[in-house]
Amino acid sequence: MANVQYYDVILKPVITEKSMNIMADKKYTFLVHPEANKAMIKEAVEKMFDGVKVAKVNTMNCEGKTKRRGMTFGKTAKTKKAIVQLTEDSKDIEIFAGL
Repeated sequence: MANVQYYDVILKPVITEKSMNIMADKKYTFLVHPEANKAMIKEAVEKMFDGVKVAKVNTMNCEGKTKRRGMTFGKTAKTKKAIVQLTEDSKDIEIFAGL
């Protein structure tokens, strides 16, 4: 893997109705770098947000959707999502506060 720093691992939070519902269980969903592994995601979350301890990380690779423009077909980019579960004594992540 080509020298990915911890601030390059997490691309953006995923804000959907389902991801908002699981925040009550201290689970947060992020769009991450496609080549990041679970250890890198855990380290990035703990470094980026103060007072946060990660219990476990679940990842999923999402295939690109097939799109059509006229008679030509193409695919959108592949993505990778991570669901990060925090420990019980951990602080909440502030970027999701007020949503």
